[in-house]
Amino acid sequence: MPIRIGFDVDGVVADFAAGYRAVEQRLFGGRPGRADEPESEDRAQEHRETRLREAVDRPGETPAESHQPHEMRRRRDLIWKEIKQTRDFWETLAPTEVDGVRRIHQLMLRHRWEIFFITQRPTTAGDTVQRQTQRWLVEQGFDFPSVLVVSGSRGVVSSALRLSYHVDDNPQHCVDVRADSATRPLLIVPDSDEVAMRSARTLGIGVTPTLSSCLDILDKASAATSQPALLERLAALIGWQ
Repeated sequence: MPIRIGFDVDGVVADFAAGYRAVEQRLFGGRPGRADEPESEDRAQEHRETRLREAVDRPGETPAESHQPHEMRRRRDLIWKEIKQTRDFWETLAPTEVDGVRRIHQLMLRHRWEIFFITQRPTTAGDTVQRQTQRWLVEQGFDFPSVLVVSGSRGVVSSALRLSYHVDDNPQHCVDVRADSATRPLLIVPDSDEVAMRSARTLGIGVTPTLSSCLDILDKASAATSQPALLERLAALIGWQ
């Protein structure tokens, strides 16, 4: 059976954060809300560590948002309302890395991978989320992309698709994959975030700082398929159990 790999879309191949900030700027101009100001590295690290810990403590649950100030929630809701009213919004995003999607396509052809792009994007005006995402991926250099718009546990999806690997930037998704399937998850997390990296490794989740480094790992893992000792060393280096 060929190697099957799932790629989350937003935060992995598509830069949703930049698209969100662009909408925020358009709506609120130069008046950033306190909750939407750029985080310091220390604060960002604390936030990622908290997400990972919550994912472990409450698998399958979405962290409560009741603690958020009313103004923060109102601002966020207005941004999302604008996104959903923007025709074919998902086609407007920039890639996280130039030629990142094209490289996935090249490696797919080289190693005969089967690739699935998996997303939970909400519906917007215009075409369906699936078709918007497919057109965007084709524009980025991936012909005939398989796009799955899903809800619920990524672990269940990974198990149903019999994925060998799943790449994500969301700790909760990686915990679900680790718990509910035989798939090896790869979490994209900045290499400066040592706490989140250690926490993920403790759970048997592989960590990598960028999409490029993730593809380097998958390239090596595919080449080492027939060399168990080499694959075992690679797994130990990345954090897989």
